[in-house]
Amino acid sequence: MEKIALVTGSARGIGRQTAARLAQSGWAVCINYLVHREEAEALALELKDKGCRVMVEQADVASRADVDRMVRAVEQEFGPVSLLVNNAGVAGQMLFQDVTEEQWNRYFGVNLNGAFHTIQAVLPNMIHEKEGCIINTSSIWGQRGASCEVVYSATKAAVIGLTRSLAMELGPSHIRVNCVAPGVIDTDMLSVLPEETRRDLAAQTPLGRLGTPADIAGLVAFLASDEASFITGQVITADGGFIV
Repeated sequence: MEKIALVTGSARGIGRQTAARLAQSGWAVCINYLVHREEAEALALELKDKGCRVMVEQADVASRADVDRMVRAVEQEFGPVSLLVNNAGVAGQMLFQDVTEEQWNRYFGVNLNGAFHTIQAVLPNMIHEKEGCIINTSSIWGQRGASCEVVYSATKAAVIGLTRSLAMELGPSHIRVNCVAPGVIDTDMLSVLPEETRRDLAAQTPLGRLGTPADIAGLVAFLASDEASFITGQVITADGGFIV
């Protein structure tokens, strides 16, 4: 299969860095966004100027119709998706008793159903070709849990279960399914926290710093490469030792 990647939620943060890393490594990349069109288009322009093959598609991964439309567009522009990176996600802090049904459904709609929709959309061609790679994004909070982030942690724990089970199911078709579990990463999501809290989180990290989007992008690029051809069903934590 040709090297064609779809990275969801790739206008900003980890997704943006991942899309750029893959594009500069020879992948044709679809940059997906929900509302941050300017950032997505600016990234595409920057990468095209470097000779990369990229396209931009707006889609809400919580919507199967949106996802199906996006995947069809990628197939028409580049061909079948051979690498799917499920990066789109929503997060936030709230007391569990204050969680509304709307918030619960939205978190699961994006963080878990989004992966369900995208995987089902790209899987037929992968199975036909007996080749493909799927990389899901979980979190250390999906591994350990976090106070005041119950909904987010629940969705990310579910992503881990999805990854491990799907890897077993798709292994005979030579499709690898892995999961990255980022720690505390310095993105826009973290910028809402007070500087004192950010310093405290860095101090709690054995390596003494917050993670960067590039740290996670490098891991994704490795898992997508031939060097990781015997790795599947794994949840790889990149957190500077935060939950050791």
